Amino acid sequence: MRALYLSLAAVLSLSACVAPRGSGGDVSADKLMSDTAVANTLAANDLLEVRVYQEADLSGVYRVDTDGHIDFPLCGKVKVQGLTPGGAAEAITACLKNGYVRRPQVSALVKEFNSKKVFVFGEVTKPGSFPYEDGMTIVHAISQAGGLLRTASKNNVNVTRVVEGKEVKLPVKVEDIVIGRAKNFTVQPGDIIFVPESFL
Repeated sequence: MRALYLSLAAVLSLSACVAPRGSGGDVSADKLMSDTAVANTLAANDLLEVRVYQEADLSGVYRVDTDGHIDFPLCGKVKVQGLTPGGAAEAITACLKNGYVRRPQVSALVKEFNSKKVFVFGEVTKPGSFPYEDGMTIVHAISQAGGLLRTASKNNVNVTRVVEGKEVKLPVKVEDIVIGRAKNFTVQPGDIIFVPESFL
């Protein structure tokens, strides 16, 4: 299947307000974007990749345990649940400064968000739930589901997201991204992507 069928457009305009279903109020795009930082926090079973400059023995991939800790060399248990990757790097840096490594330079990124899922349904090859990845786009999410079927209505894809306890539906149009009028759309954990059938 050509790449055209895997492409999806961004929300029509993130500067506009999106009306939640069943609510008379509006949820601003600023609010939608500010929630991204919260979405990228760590939780149990996530895999965190840590790099310590010039300390190969300390660098590696660590799984967050059920108590929200990683078992890090020299430091032992380090609490990372609820932190962003940057926050986790700061926590590890603080530990290593405590007599272990002089001026440690630590970076961290999420290898797998196993605690979080995105859902893709409708006219895709393999509908279902898929692990969320840091910075995941809607195109990536749909590719995880095997791509769009030829029967997909590419101009009428919807992303359902809960914002401040309200369900918001975001329309996504494939043509905008295919012809370069819009950038890709970043999904968040818990997003439900629905691809309707085209009746043409």
